[in-house]
Amino acid sequence: MQTPIAEKNLPFLEKVKQNSGLADLYDARDITEVVFRVMRDLMTTEAADRVEGELHKPAEETDDKSLQMEIAELWHDTNPIVSFLSRVRPPWQGPGIFKIDSDRFLFRVANEGTMPPNVDREQVVKAVFSATKDELSPERIEEIASWLPDRVRQLWEEA
Repeated sequence: MQTPIAEKNLPFLEKVKQNSGLADLYDARDITEVVFRVMRDLMTTEAADRVEGELHKPAEETDDKSLQMEIAELWHDTNPIVSFLSRVRPPWQGPGIFKIDSDRFLFRVANEGTMPPNVDREQVVKAVFSATKDELSPERIEEIASWLPDRVRQLWEEA
């Protein structure tokens, strides 16, 4: 059984779905969470927290608390162990077996999520990036770009 999608996430996920070639919103949500996970793995905890802070901005100006958060919850990892580890380990940058280059980034997106075989992984990543950039300040957009490896950074800038 699939977990329902929060109403407040629908506009964001509709953008991802429309621009990615994904068939439904559940795929868009699941793959967005994986893209966000790999992005967080590249960043320091402080940088990831700054991104989350901007994703917390209200979807609408309203007193109804249930409508005030939008995509920040997608930024959080749904796996509590992975979420904890991502906060205590250093960014996966530089030399070593855990370095995330563009190939590893795209491989993880394609294999950790529910990527349908007929969908282009770069197109999906670009769709998530585009929808995300619509929610962020120019400062956060530039900060995220500084963490991304070559080809993935190019997708970010094209999105």
